[in-house]
Amino acid sequence: MSRFSNFIFAAFLIAILIVPIFLIGLLIFVSSKGPILFWSSRVGKNNSRFNMAKFRTMKLGTPISATHLLPDPGSHLTLVGGWLRKSSLDELPQLWNILIGDMNFVGPRPALYNQDDLIAMRTKLGVHQLTPGLTGWAQVNGRDELPIDEKVRLDFFYLLNKSPLLDFKILWLTILKVAKSDGISH
Repeated sequence: MSRFSNFIFAAFLIAILIVPIFLIGLLIFVSSKGPILFWSSRVGKNNSRFNMAKFRTMKLGTPISATHLLPDPGSHLTLVGGWLRKSSLDELPQLWNILIGDMNFVGPRPALYNQDDLIAMRTKLGVHQLTPGLTGWAQVNGRDELPIDEKVRLDFFYLLNKSPLLDFKILWLTILKVAKSDGISH
């Protein structure tokens, strides 16, 4: 998808989802202390950093780490955090990141700033040249269940084969995976 297509589609989705976005924000506000949004420092295109928005699903004081590295990720979830993650609704604020050009709908998921191994592997293969995405080839082929080297292999496949048709396939598979909560471990 082109930058223009990403912008138009993100603006359209924000317009039609504004009420659910507001209601989710209100639910977070009344159910837990802290901000509604969590701004995560991520690595974007050409390894530049940006702040990625998500609805906050973790309690205040949770260590900033990839969730799968926490000893007991479930114990850090807010009252509605598990539901937001399982439904992938916690990702809706990333429409803002797409709107401003930090992200696309499709691309490799942006790495946390401290995931040095993932960043190095992507850089070695040239994957870092891609704009990160809300979803990607790795997400529709395993999501949280994949080891880092497999995620990078799938990101590299996307780099070599990216096309509007592949983007459409990834978006369609994402909808199916989210509907089934497939590949989510926390």
